[in-house]
Amino acid sequence: MTSAPLVTVFGSLHYDIAVMGPARPRKGETVTGASWHPKSGGKGGNQAVSSARTGVATAMIGAVADDEFGRLLIANLDRKNVDHTFVRRDASQSTGMSVAIFDAGGDYGAVIVSGSNLTLGDGDVTAAKDLLDRTTLLVLQSEIPDAANVAAARAVKQAGGRVLINAAPARPLSDDLKHLVDIIVVNAIEAEMMAELPVVETLDGALQAAKMLANIFPEVVVTAGGAGVAFANHQGDEILIEAVKVDVESTHGAGDEFIGVLAAEIASGKTMNAALQKANHAAAKLVGTREADRS
Repeated sequence: MTSAPLVTVFGSLHYDIAVMGPARPRKGETVTGASWHPKSGGKGGNQAVSSARTGVATAMIGAVADDEFGRLLIANLDRKNVDHTFVRRDASQSTGMSVAIFDAGGDYGAVIVSGSNLTLGDGDVTAAKDLLDRTTLLVLQSEIPDAANVAAARAVKQAGGRVLINAAPARPLSDDLKHLVDIIVVNAIEAEMMAELPVVETLDGALQAAKMLANIFPEVVVTAGGAGVAFANHQGDEILIEAVKVDVESTHGAGDEFIGVLAAEIASGKTMNAALQKANHAAAKLVGTREADRS
């Protein structure tokens, strides 16, 4: 009997403060905001919640402190049906957090304080061995140490699972990690850094970057913002999907929504084209939803 698909997200948990203003401040400038609200975040946490929302079994491996932010993040995972058995409480650090400042057009800039996320490592992988052995698809990001990602990816690959990395924020990946990745997802900025060539945020530009990165990774997805998404693989297959046109309320979290849904669809055995279509629509729906109206 084939076991049910399981997505495991190994990554960051941040408690976010979202500030709404007319514009993001320039150096030395103070602007008057309209409102603010807290929200549970971190790329890892967001992606786990998005995956679980599809109905696919989803687990999170991460670390928070024994503080109020940490308790709120755990409670959010619980409400969203994400297994948080292996989210460790770390007394040596504060819980990761971020402040995101939105302008009137829905774009934003953010500052992240990683805190307990930087304590993730071999011990967390060892503790979650049974979970990783059962994992269909492991989802990684670049908000935790590279060595932690390597350890988790190696454990999943040895057990026969697959590894997807959202290589964000942009930073170089170690050779050890590159060799363990099955699917990499990057945006135009991240693709430009990894492909070492200018990437125009168009579908053609995204496809060219995906084809170049497919010389390194088996499967590559490059998102191009409002233009859409491109895919290429080792075998020479290509997919181009135009963005769904919506009135933009906020771009915050769109990438994580895309990754979570994509991971769940891939783990469920969907074709890459079908998985990309579903993820593309989910991200568009989020972009068209006001921050205050998001659950």
